[in-house]
Amino acid sequence: MKSKMNNTANSSFEGKVAIIYCRVSSPKQRIEGEGLESQEHRCRAHAKSRGYPVGAVFRDDTTAGGDFRKRPGLRDLLAFIKAQPAIQYVVIFDDLKRFARDTKFHLELRDVFREQGSELECLNFRFDDSPEGEFQETVLAASGQLERKQNARQTIQKTQARLEQGYWTNRAPIGYVYTRDKVHNKILTPDEPVASVLKEALEGFACGRFSTQADVKRFLESRPEFPKDLPNGKIRDWKITQILERPIYAGYIEAPTQNVSLREGQHEGLISFQTHLKIQEIRRGRRRPGTRKDVARDFPLRGFVYCDDCGRPLTASWSKGCRKPYPYYRCQTRDCPSKRPSIPRATIEDGYERILNDLEPTKELFQLADEMLLDAWESRRAQAVEDRKAAKKQLRTIEGQIQVLLERFLSTSSSAVAEAIEERIEKLKREKLLLIEKSEEPLPSEGKKGEMFELSRKFLSSPCTIYKNGSLETKQTVARLAFSEPVRYSASKGYRTANSAFPFRVLADLSDPDCQMVRSRRLELPRELPHSDLNAARLPIPPRPHVIR
Repeated sequence: MKSKMNNTANSSFEGKVAIIYCRVSSPKQRIEGEGLESQEHRCRAHAKSRGYPVGAVFRDDTTAGGDFRKRPGLRDLLAFIKAQPAIQYVVIFDDLKRFARDTKFHLELRDVFREQGSELECLNFRFDDSPEGEFQETVLAASGQLERKQNARQTIQKTQARLEQGYWTNRAPIGYVYTRDKVHNKILTPDEPVASVLKEALEGFACGRFSTQADVKRFLESRPEFPKDLPNGKIRDWKITQILERPIYAGYIEAPTQNVSLREGQHEGLISFQTHLKIQEIRRGRRRPGTRKDVARDFPLRGFVYCDDCGRPLTASWSKGCRKPYPYYRCQTRDCPSKRPSIPRATIEDGYERILNDLEPTKELFQLADEMLLDAWESRRAQAVEDRKAAKKQLRTIEGQIQVLLERFLSTSSSAVAEAIEERIEKLKREKLLLIEKSEEPLPSEGKKGEMFELSRKFLSSPCTIYKNGSLETKQTVARLAFSEPVRYSASKGYRTANSAFPFRVLADLSDPDCQMVRSRRLELPRELPHSDLNAARLPIPPRPHVIR
């Protein structure tokens, strides 16, 4: 903290000059309390009663663990005295605990002031250089050290107990703020609209909308409501990694440094625990990607169009021409049979839009598409019911396994076996948390059905329009959903036949005039025919039927 100085210190005053030192334990006490002001007021009154002019006031708002060398205000005070050896200073402070709360550092600090010829005066204690005075001073310093360590121990114990109950105790992560209520006292609550943006980013990474951490980073940087940590509006890479790793966004807490294992938190999660585990699985399955500065909105199809000759994804860049730069998609594979061609951006992107446009089905098929979506919805709902039953059954099995392992843990005398059992129990507990979430997961609601149908119909009816009018993230999402694999482009033949996603293939097959429905009864041979006559009775194999439920 800044210090306040008077001209008295620089004058030719021949008497003693007072320096006031004030300290509180934290910046929060400085901001919310009046401890510094009240200390300074009492010290000024004492200096006035003794006839000392006040030369400077130094303040600190940290404990520094009892080490006076880590207090900036006290360091400035010592430097101030050392710079003016001709003046005799009297350092005044409110209480002995403000001086030092560690016996070793208290005695060292006393020696430093003695060497500089400065006197110490405390409002609540009288310094005495007699053996009795030094003994009393040492006892009081040791008492302050004991109190400081007891307070630290109580803080650690209370923090650990709070964590074990499922309450986060450290600084609120991005997307959350602390609020107070009568039930939980202090608890994390989602900070909107940042929480919704963060939820979209996490779920997008889990479902494949964002294929890399760099994609997540660019998405968050594009949202003005999301806080940035750099002046240029960018976010540090390690913060993206931290966001993807933390289970707190799934409603769980974990504090290994305080011996608190993963457990369900009292706060509301932004994503499901299953989504969190999916994110960790994706991150473990690939190398950590770096942020590419040349990935821009100028080339939305980078990574989604492959070279047909070598099977590698096309990259893209700008080439400097005589008058202006020109955009190209390129194949950078050294041994590519097409000799690393460069294709103008318009050729790649216009052709891609034509392929998307060809995917759009006729209007007559949408009534049938609605029936297909309804059937898929009912199947999904039935599957959700079965999944909940299976999760509850598996949950009972895991609880039994944990109980058996706990009994073995209590009976074993081998430290290696105990460590292995403890590790296995921890793994089963994680599986248990996931199963609890699955068993309590709500069934798909009717309200969600209408929302899903609308989004699905909109995408199926006009993927090309959505692609043209969408942002970079939207275009990449359309590219992932519209095709089951990347589209291939040949430098000599152009775009090859694209493998569209399953819904588009079904609609395309239904629009084929040669497509016929299979009769409701099964096609099977008469049972009375002997095995030797099967070949004679075998019917011609018809084209592959298309079954519509």
